[in-house]
Amino acid sequence: MPNETCHVLLIEDKLENIELLEDLLSKSQQSSLAENLTFATTCTTTLRDSLQSLESHQFDVILLDLDLPDSQGLDTLIKVRENAVNIPIIVEMDRQREGKVVESFQLGADGYLELKSLDSNLLIHEIRLSIERQKYRAKINKQQQAVRQAQEFADLDDLINSSRETSVTARLFGAYPLKESLPDVFEELTEAYGQLLDLSLEQRVFKVEYNISQQLRTLADKLGFLKASPRDAIEIHTKVLKEKSQDVPVVKAQAYVAEGRLMILELMGYLASFYRKYYIGLSNINLSARKDYP
Repeated sequence: MPNETCHVLLIEDKLENIELLEDLLSKSQQSSLAENLTFATTCTTTLRDSLQSLESHQFDVILLDLDLPDSQGLDTLIKVRENAVNIPIIVEMDRQREGKVVESFQLGADGYLELKSLDSNLLIHEIRLSIERQKYRAKINKQQQAVRQAQEFADLDDLINSSRETSVTARLFGAYPLKESLPDVFEELTEAYGQLLDLSLEQRVFKVEYNISQQLRTLADKLGFLKASPRDAIEIHTKVLKEKSQDVPVVKAQAYVAEGRLMILELMGYLASFYRKYYIGLSNINLSARKDYP
């Protein structure tokens, strides 16, 4: 929380609750739990306005009333969590709905408040606790993602190495991989594949159209003309993923890996199609040549 300021998004449509929470936060300096921390509050009264605020501003914590004019119950929590993946959410509960506490935690809440028994110390304690929970969850997710990513790269490397140990690929496509025989070309193809991965991710997130499939087909044709093997395609894919996953947030690294899985499958399919047409054409030429002999 930079500059010792905690930015709070208060999602609440009941005036008495808004006044209560804002008053308790304004008295935070009187609490020893605040430790010189101040609170800046933004209040929204509908789910729609809340999602717009999340798009345009950065928040450290969300205080959430589940019953809004345009959304009711735990569906409200689900929708807010979908749009605030890494922000701790504290839901407001009354005694009649305390049975929903466990379910709300299962759906992504980091804490809960009972407003009738709330004071400034309890509110600040819950905010601090929820932020620490979220930090811990992010740390665990990052560690788990690092393990999964390392395993995925290890599997790809094993696939590349096992391909090198077979003679089938060498006989069909050429004795040496592109990385060794044509390193400059390999780098150009790697750069092109990396650009396509960025465009594909942008296409999925922003719903724009870049005709990725046609560009992948063109890239597969280039690989085919160079007599590249599936091993070469996997080497290009692996190199790009390793480069893209460095020094980026965990969520983006996960997005690259997930999008990359789809792209490499599509590229391999186009490469297989190229060779299928190539060998069918070669067979037809051979058959025609034989017919010319007496």
